[in-house]
Amino acid sequence: MIPQIRGFAAGTYRPLGLANEIEHLKAAILAWIEQADPEVRELLRWQLLGRSKYFRPFTIFACRRAVSDRAASPHLMPSAVALELFHNVSLIVDDILDRSRSRRGIPTLHCRYGSLPALMAAGFLVAGGFQMVASDAYSVHVLGELMQRLGVAECLQWRLRRQPLGVEDWRAIAGEDTGSMFEACARLGTRDDRLRTFGRLLGTLYHGCDDVGDLRGAAALGGGGNEDLRDGILTLPAAIAIRDPRVAVIFQNPGNGHRAALTKRMVAGLSEAEEYLDGIADEAETEARRNAVNPLPLIALVRQTRALSRS
Repeated sequence: MIPQIRGFAAGTYRPLGLANEIEHLKAAILAWIEQADPEVRELLRWQLLGRSKYFRPFTIFACRRAVSDRAASPHLMPSAVALELFHNVSLIVDDILDRSRSRRGIPTLHCRYGSLPALMAAGFLVAGGFQMVASDAYSVHVLGELMQRLGVAECLQWRLRRQPLGVEDWRAIAGEDTGSMFEACARLGTRDDRLRTFGRLLGTLYHGCDDVGDLRGAAALGGGGNEDLRDGILTLPAAIAIRDPRVAVIFQNPGNGHRAALTKRMVAGLSEAEEYLDGIADEAETEARRNAVNPLPLIALVRQTRALSRS
């Protein structure tokens, strides 16, 4: 499932010299909304002008800054806006599938306007994103590949629900689900593949931190309340817990009051999950130092992301 953005600090933009890029991004998104058909304009405002911290476009800008101090390519901002539109498509679909009533503290689009308008708005966003980069063959290729990979990853994740798989299986799924999104961010930022592996590692780290953060929140509320646990999605804490055959049996059939017991076993493995995420963060920082002229923006991204599981 698509991770919900948590405590990414907006103040991170300014020390890295990227506050202007984020402001231009917001202005571009607003301008695009205002020229949209009035029938969908209110839906687009609701979805795109909420409480997003624009972490994915920020990753695009940080990756560009990490490899060059020269003026950005004229394709950079349109591709960043298109990426943000596509990200919101995934959020809309995921919220409908999860039956989520709120995201980022406000009602989800389908709860506010209905499922059919929400799905039509998602289609409008896809078309708008591709129109935005129509003259840029590289961005069309990267974004088209991304949407296909996301579709495949969601189908795979759903097909494998409730199966007692391992941590490396989780990592492969997370790398294609969230990892592919951040991989695309890196490629759009550098216009090549030099930070592609970094992007995948950053996205995998983000996915894992979200898994751990969700579990901490569920446990604080009494356990067993989040959608991934309900649907049998393989999270990082679940992959660690179900190495115990007895827990694996519960994971496959968490009904009959066993969900709280499963949550308890997953919480018991949180320290191991955190250590595993520390390892991914170290890999990402090493990749940044190896391939970036100026790795500092990327290291800041990694460390900010790593903190999400504890926020």
